[in-house]
Amino acid sequence: MQRGAGAARRAVSRAAAARLKNPDVATEVQQGVATSDFIPDQGANNSQWLRNFSAMSWTSSVTLQNINPRVLKTEYAVRGEIVTRAQLLQQELITKPGSHPFDEIVYCNIGNPQSLGQPPITFFREVVALCDHPALLDKSETHALFSSDAISRAYRIVDNIPGRATGAYSHSQGIKVCRDDIAAGITARDGYPANPEDIFITDGASPGVHMMMQLLLGSEKDGILCPIPQYPLYSASIAMHGGTLVPYYLNESAGWGLELSDLKQQLQSARAAGTNVRALVVINPGNPTGQVLSEENQQGIVQFCKEEGLVLLADEVYQENVYAEGKKFHSFKKVARSMGVQDNELILISFQSVSKGYYGECGRRGGYMEVTGLNKDVKEQLYKIASVNLCSNISGQILMSLVMNPPKDGEESYEQFMEEKEAILSSLARRAQVLTDAMNKLEGVTCNKAEGAMYVFPRLHLPERAMKAAGAVGMLADVFYARRLLDSTGIVMVPGSGFGQVPGTWHVRCTILPAEEKLPGVIDRLTTFHSRFMEEFRN
Repeated sequence: MQRGAGAARRAVSRAAAARLKNPDVATEVQQGVATSDFIPDQGANNSQWLRNFSAMSWTSSVTLQNINPRVLKTEYAVRGEIVTRAQLLQQELITKPGSHPFDEIVYCNIGNPQSLGQPPITFFREVVALCDHPALLDKSETHALFSSDAISRAYRIVDNIPGRATGAYSHSQGIKVCRDDIAAGITARDGYPANPEDIFITDGASPGVHMMMQLLLGSEKDGILCPIPQYPLYSASIAMHGGTLVPYYLNESAGWGLELSDLKQQLQSARAAGTNVRALVVINPGNPTGQVLSEENQQGIVQFCKEEGLVLLADEVYQENVYAEGKKFHSFKKVARSMGVQDNELILISFQSVSKGYYGECGRRGGYMEVTGLNKDVKEQLYKIASVNLCSNISGQILMSLVMNPPKDGEESYEQFMEEKEAILSSLARRAQVLTDAMNKLEGVTCNKAEGAMYVFPRLHLPERAMKAAGAVGMLADVFYARRLLDSTGIVMVPGSGFGQVPGTWHVRCTILPAEEKLPGVIDRLTTFHSRFMEEFRN
C-alpha cells in the first residue's frame, strides 16, 4: 500500500514539475501562487495533495488552432450539417413522438440503396455467406439451401485463399482469384484485355481516389482538374492531401455537358498562374448531375489528356446505372483502346465500386481501381501506399469479383439473377423519370433529365426575399432551403453548394432511391412545402 502511494506521489511530482516548465504556470508561481498547491510535501496527507492536483486547471494540447489546417479546410456536404440535423430530429422522433410535423426521416442525401429498401442480389449474398463460413460447403443440407453455382463459386474462391480464411489478411492489391475475376469482367465488358496485376482492390472506390491523390499531390502547387458540380470526395481529397482544385464547369443548359473548350481554357489559366496540373477527373455517369457522356465526347477527353500529359482519373462507379434511351456507358479504357491509345501514351486510372449499380452494397466496402500506363517504379510506390493499409476487407473483395463476374447463361442462378437485376434497374429508371417530372412542376425549379446515376440536381430560382432571409441567419440560400425542407417534412437533401455550382445559382441534390411505393408520398410532402415556401417569400 505504501509502495503504491509513494509511486503515485512520485508520478504526481513529476507531472507537477513538468507543469512548472509551462510559461503560463511559471507566471502563476511568480505572481504568488504557492508551489505547494501542486508539488506535494513528502510528509503531506496523500488525499489532500491528490485533491489539490486534481483541482489544477488543464487545457487540451489539441485545439482547432493547432490541428492540421488541411482537415479544417476539408468539407464533405453529403454528410454535413443538414444530415447532422436530420440525425438529431430522428432521435427526437423516438424520444418525443409527435414533436415534429412528420413521423420519419427520408434520407435522400446519399446513394445508399439498401437503407431505402433495395434488396441485395441473392447470388452475391449466397457466395459471400459460404466463403465466410466455409464449413457449410461440406454439409449435405447446403445443396438444398444454396444454388449449385454459388456453391462452386465459393469453393473456387475459398480454395484460393491462403488458409481458406476470410478473416486473414490478403495480398495488398487483393486476393489473386478475385483480381483474376475482375480482370476477366473488364475484358468481357470492353473487348480489350485487362491484367490482374493492374487491379488494386480497395474498400470502395474512395480509398483508391485518396491513394492517387497521395501519389500525385506534393504541394498546393499541384492541381487536379475537377468538374463543377462534383462529388465532394474529390474536393475533400484534394484539400486533405494539400493540392489545388482546378475547376471546370459542366454546362447545365446543355444537359450538364462537358465542353472541351472550357477544359482547355481552365488548364491554360491554371498553368499561367503557376499550378502544375497533374490530372483530370471525369465522373461518368455524372454525380450529382446524372449525365452520360457520348463516346465522341470521351474520345475528345482521351485525346486532350494524351496531348497535355494529364493522368485521366475515370470515376465509373455508376456504369450500370444508365436510363436514358439512346445512351450507353462506355469505359474510358475501351474508348482509349478503340482509338489506338496504349499504356505508353496515356495514364488511365478507372474506379469501380460495389456500392452503386443494381447491387447497392454500400456497407460491404468493396471497390477497385485499374491502373494502366504507370511506369513500373511508380507503380511500386503506389503498391507501397496500398501496403500501408495492409489490405481491403475480404468480403468486399469477394463481392467486387462477383459484381464483375456474375452468373452466366446456363448456370442455375442466372435466371433469378437477371430478374433481380432488371427489376432494380427498371424501377430506378421509372423513379428517375417520376422525380424529374415532379421537380419540373415546382414553381421556379428546373431540372435536367437524370440520364444515369442515382440523383436529380434541380436548380432553384429562389425569390429575393428568401435569399435575404438566408443571409440574415448566416446561411447560403440553398442551405436555408434544405434546412427549412428538413424541418418541415423530414426529407433530407444536400445543398448544391456542397458540390460546387456556377456562382449565383442554387441547387439541391436528391437521390432517386426512395422505394417506388413511397415516392408519391415524398413528392407530395416536397410539393406542399415548396408551395408554402415560395408563397412565404414571394417578392
